[in-house]
Amino acid sequence: MAPISTPQTPFGRVLTAMVTPFTADGALDLDGAQRLAAHLVDAGNDGLVVNGTTGESPTTSDAEKDQLVRAVLEAVGDRAHVVAGIGTNDTHHSIELARSAERAGAHGLLAVTPYYNKPPQEGLYRHFTAIADATGLPVMLYDIPGRSGVPIDTETIVRLAAHPRIVANKDAKGDLGRASWAIARSGLAWYSGDDMLNLPLLSVGAVGFVSVVGHVVTPELRALLDAHLTGDVQKATEVHQRLLPVFTGMFRTQGVITTKAALALQGLPAGPLRLPLVELSPEETAQLKIDLAAGGVQL
Repeated sequence: MAPISTPQTPFGRVLTAMVTPFTADGALDLDGAQRLAAHLVDAGNDGLVVNGTTGESPTTSDAEKDQLVRAVLEAVGDRAHVVAGIGTNDTHHSIELARSAERAGAHGLLAVTPYYNKPPQEGLYRHFTAIADATGLPVMLYDIPGRSGVPIDTETIVRLAAHPRIVANKDAKGDLGRASWAIARSGLAWYSGDDMLNLPLLSVGAVGFVSVVGHVVTPELRALLDAHLTGDVQKATEVHQRLLPVFTGMFRTQGVITTKAALALQGLPAGPLRLPLVELSPEETAQLKIDLAAGGVQL
């Protein structure tokens, strides 16, 4: 059975941007990826994003990306949305990755703003449109100017929303005012891409999350979301505040680094990082344990 989606929630509501497990010698750990994917879906995720930044996509090959999508689909594709990250700063390459993901059976695509080459808004419009034209899969934009160097302006988001296959946006812009206008004018399904702002973004119209901390607190994210949807503002706020140490601790340094450390502490598949990312120091690991414990995470 395929995972359930609606126009309002095309990829579900709670998704985790999954790390890519590696073996001790740095190779792709497909068995570990399948076990981790099953664990995350069992914990309450409606979907998983693979081959995103948290999946160390800058340092995995195209062949590895294809293998990972296929492995995760085999493990959980009948009960969760599997969204493939295909964004690069090369439109042609992004289209190749999108078509590969479609052939593998992915349920959707995540397309990040092209980074480093800093295209103008017309370039962003043509880039995302070319990707959406290249396959029959629904597309989630990913607006993260802190990494890409360029925001997707509200006017560009509204133009892109007219495309029948551009259905959602992952918002890591950190600007609730711009988000409010873009949600109201575009009609896109809006997903928080900044865990600290999960609850505030719900309050201005977001439908769910694409989370990093979902690796360790998916049930709590689900409780926050459910409380908001049922109008229990006090409970939603209480859950948000309980999770503040987790939100802070998981982003004291690059999120992949802390996430893999947290998974290792829980005995879950993660493995080493690929350079230029490096493991936490003993002091940083000790602080992470404090932060997670303060947020109620069992280690």
